[in-house]
Amino acid sequence: MHKVAAVTGGAQGIGRAVALQFAQAGYEVAAADTDKEAGAELIQEIRRLGGKAMFVRTDVSKEDEVERWFQLISEELGRIDVLVNNAGISRNGSMLEPPLAKFDEVLGVNLRGTFVCSQQAARRMRKQGSGCIINIASTRALMSEADTEAYSASKGGSLALTHAMAVSLGRYGIRVNAISPGWIETRNWQKASNREAPLHTERDRLQHPAGRVGRPEDIASACLYLSSEQAGFITGQNLVIDGGMTVKMIYEE
Repeated sequence: MHKVAAVTGGAQGIGRAVALQFAQAGYEVAAADTDKEAGAELIQEIRRLGGKAMFVRTDVSKEDEVERWFQLISEELGRIDVLVNNAGISRNGSMLEPPLAKFDEVLGVNLRGTFVCSQQAARRMRKQGSGCIINIASTRALMSEADTEAYSASKGGSLALTHAMAVSLGRYGIRVNAISPGWIETRNWQKASNREAPLHTERDRLQHPAGRVGRPEDIASACLYLSSEQAGFITGQNLVIDGGMTVKMIYEE
């Protein structure tokens, strides 16, 4: 039986790596993103690799667009086995003068969008008696820089949503986990017109006990593992993938 993976924010950055890795593993891929140009490039690449994929321009903060995407997945691909909630935005700025509209916009995509997509996926997974949902959170849920309140709040909410959904959906055979990436270099995983070669200093590398900055492939590999039978006893967990950065004490020189 064929398997289907749905990826939000799937056309660029971490989402693009996730979509491509699932396609290479034999999954049919349904990608959602707001960038049609990047989406078209992704589909072309997956098909070049011999895979099957569909792309629908979707703003995950809008319930009607999410419903349309999942309806098209059902019609064209027939099922959904994995949902990776990767879509996310940031609107950083001083919390002393925040336009509330920006705060609401970030939570609308990063948190509400995760819930709405999960709800649509879970309704279909329940009928199958199985499924896996992975929420891409962030180490910003656990630590912060200044002026990142909206993003940090949305990712903290994503972690809470993960363990809540794991308990609620376990009775239907659905596992829910989160991944919290640290510093992941995505400049070379953008659409062709925006792609840049990464450049990191020795100091950048030495901030990580693993000796390097993270790559989108690091997150994609973890998504594939959490979706596999080998991870069948893992649910409600948050996997931090940051090269050890959050456990290293860093002092100003």
